[in-house]
Amino acid sequence: MSGRRDRERRREERLQGEGEAAGQERRRRLVKLGSAVAFLAVAALLVAVVISQSQSDGGDASDVRDTALVANELRGLAQDGLILGDPAAPQTIVEFGDLQCPACKQYATEVIPELIEGPVRRGDARLEFRNFVILGPQSSLAAAAAVAAGRQGRGWNFVELFYRNQGIEHSGYVTDEFLAAIARGAGVPDMARWNADRGSATVKREVNRTSAQASNLGLTGTPSFAIQSRGGALEPLGLPGSAAEIESALSQAD
Repeated sequence: MSGRRDRERRREERLQGEGEAAGQERRRRLVKLGSAVAFLAVAALLVAVVISQSQSDGGDASDVRDTALVANELRGLAQDGLILGDPAAPQTIVEFGDLQCPACKQYATEVIPELIEGPVRRGDARLEFRNFVILGPQSSLAAAAAVAAGRQGRGWNFVELFYRNQGIEHSGYVTDEFLAAIARGAGVPDMARWNADRGSATVKREVNRTSAQASNLGLTGTPSFAIQSRGGALEPLGLPGSAAEIESALSQAD
């Protein structure tokens, strides 16, 4: 009898120990689950904050930023339509861009300023912006507005200022009010003329022409770059990783 009682006691102790272990395991799982849920909640909150910040970061006609910065960047450089720099420069760097394109904005703030301060100011090359509309009707409106600004010697001011105030693509921010605010910030002297030009058939044809040219060159995205020596054909570069890479291509094209 004593042996059986001992066996029953040991069995109860074993079951009790297994129950406690199972309970601890359940508690560990609940803690992990709670931590995972908390992490996901924080991640979702951070994503919402980033989206909210990016949505309020541009596209506001009442808050056009960096007008002085852009004016200083371009000060003293000749402009002819959407061509920036010395007309006698032996080469032209051509950027095909869409004004709604976020990657184009990145290049406008990180790569283009180096090109302007380097080969453009040295007179080694001009810089030309050609519209390549790939993001829909709002991009077409922005493109026409840039060409119209170029007719008054403020094309590059318009392009650079637009990028620095770019909103979320397809969000509807490219309104007449926004475009007019960018044109004023770019220093367009005759707003009535600008407004008439951007709606003209001639300007729309120009936008369609450069977009078709990009497609004919086999370009599929924006921004894309090309180099043209005086009197020569366009030589596509695709998407160079830096201003130094573009300058290297210039030296090889001499």
